[in-house]
Amino acid sequence: MGTPERPTLAKLFVGLIVNPQLDMERIERELEKKFGQIDTTSSVFQFDFTDYYTEEMGEKLRRKFVSFENLLDPESIVDAKLKTNQLEKDIADQCKNIQVARPVNIDPGYLGLSKLVLVTTKNYSHRIYLGSGIYGEVTLRYKDRGFKPLPWTYPDYQTQNYLSYFNSLREEYTKQLDALRDS
Repeated sequence: MGTPERPTLAKLFVGLIVNPQLDMERIERELEKKFGQIDTTSSVFQFDFTDYYTEEMGEKLRRKFVSFENLLDPESIVDAKLKTNQLEKDIADQCKNIQVARPVNIDPGYLGLSKLVLVTTKNYSHRIYLGSGIYGEVTLRYKDRGFKPLPWTYPDYQTQNYLSYFNSLREEYTKQLDALRDS
């Protein structure tokens, strides 16, 4: 029989999809209030892989990823998703001058040595229930020195730009884990 153990701390990151009228730096400051200091940011990418968000968020959407200095107990990813959902609502309420229902989509996830996990409120066959209406999915797996997509991985998460960012983030995360072990 196996003995339950605490999981290794994970690297919290957030994916932002933002209406062009909204200031990304403002969102980042709000995220730091909730999750601590941001330690990495990706480039800003055009989000043109789907028109799924167009009606709700507008056109010419931008995508960016940020990660946080503080490592995360994977169990607390549900709480992180609930916090980002509330932050989305708060920003929408404060930005009535932007003529869209949802000016920002804030999706947290975590990165471990072997996988990248996204969380969502949407159930599907490849997702598992985590609690409080939140589901998790392994979106990328680490194999042969890099993250690789799975059959259900979103098309944008399969691009070289995203994979490069997450591979780099894994290197930073590995350094953090090594520093924790050495202390």
